[in-house]
Amino acid sequence: MHSFEDLGLAEELVEALASEGFDEPTEFQRAAIPVMRRGNNLFGAVGPGAGTLVAYGSACLERIHSSYGLPGVLVLTATTTAATALAESLGRIALSTGHVISALGGAWSHPERSDVLFGTPRDIQGAVDGSRLSLEGIRSVVIDGASAIEAGRELDATGSVLEYVSPEAQRIILSLPVTEPVRTLVSTYASKTVRVPPGTTPDLDRSEQGRKCLRFRITGQDKVEALANLASELFGDNARRIVVFCRSEDWAADVGDFLTLHGFPAGAPGDETLRIWLGVEPLQTREAVKSLGEPSHVCTVSLDCPPDVDTLHRRHGIGDDGIVLLFPREVPHFRDTARRAGYKVQPLTPPPSQIEGYVARIREDLGNAASRMDLAPYYLLLEPLLEQFSPQELATAAVALLSRAVNDGETTLTDLEPGSLQKPMESGEFARLFV
Repeated sequence: MHSFEDLGLAEELVEALASEGFDEPTEFQRAAIPVMRRGNNLFGAVGPGAGTLVAYGSACLERIHSSYGLPGVLVLTATTTAATALAESLGRIALSTGHVISALGGAWSHPERSDVLFGTPRDIQGAVDGSRLSLEGIRSVVIDGASAIEAGRELDATGSVLEYVSPEAQRIILSLPVTEPVRTLVSTYASKTVRVPPGTTPDLDRSEQGRKCLRFRITGQDKVEALANLASELFGDNARRIVVFCRSEDWAADVGDFLTLHGFPAGAPGDETLRIWLGVEPLQTREAVKSLGEPSHVCTVSLDCPPDVDTLHRRHGIGDDGIVLLFPREVPHFRDTARRAGYKVQPLTPPPSQIEGYVARIREDLGNAASRMDLAPYYLLLEPLLEQFSPQELATAAVALLSRAVNDGETTLTDLEPGSLQKPMESGEFARLFV
């Protein structure tokens, strides 16, 4: 099954997924979607990066009617931020089906009336106990990131929510890693569960061949912006060519426009006038790289987390350097996939931070001033301000004034000797006295 149509999804869902850049199902989606569409309970030893949202989202949307007035699908997440982000992502897909998606804890209109509701276990439990939410219409419950929920100490609340839901409702539990408390949760609240993947995949022994190292960088910003910064670093390190893998042609086009706008011309694999190639089909891209004659001087970059071992091999089996850009939530899945593929992984050294050095200089100046200057005469000057502001606010204002003076090249705190502050000063100089 090489397409979402082959998985039996409705035409409008397939088109919606394509518009979001999802043309081909991942390994997990191929195995899990048919199981979930039949209404069976499922336990997935996977995390974000494997295609979890598209898997359970598309399958669940087919199982419920839109605009029923009560939630038909409940998705439990570790944080309110995750609930909002996932709801927004699924909401774009659900525009084609007419379902209403929302989350508790954010700026959503009447979330208790949505068709698919996201929220943390504690928020959902509180809403039910406060009679603000009914779970009578729930046909599927998804626990997205059970180990993260465990880390947030909300597994007990998760159990309480599962007890509120009809025992006939489908249970979908996703977790990576799989801890003992998570196994207990599955055995207690989800009977006759289909596990995907079906068992633990053994580690591959590649000791004789030598294990290739794959580097990764965690980013909280937009990945395309992070890619532009990474390209600047790699070319600064004398990289000859960068091959960037994207999940779809549309996304590759958007990435190319952004990079070109920022001075990094990028285009299709095979154009030897460009130093950045944007690949979608790994096999075709590999052939273009081999035609260079020096594939070892190529750095491969995955802009989206490789969803499975096969994709990881096809993308990063060439060149002498491989890098994956990750959101924090994708790290467990990436580490597990790389381990099963026989790769060593290590974080990419972060670029030097000018801000850290700047902050250290401010702290040093403040420390020197506090130890070297006679500040007692100036406590009385600050006393009226202490009636309006806290000491922390005044200290922050002092740092802001100091940073402005330092940026303008006027002074540092160590330039202000105690003797120099004893003479009268004009009003324009009071800022220095205050600092």
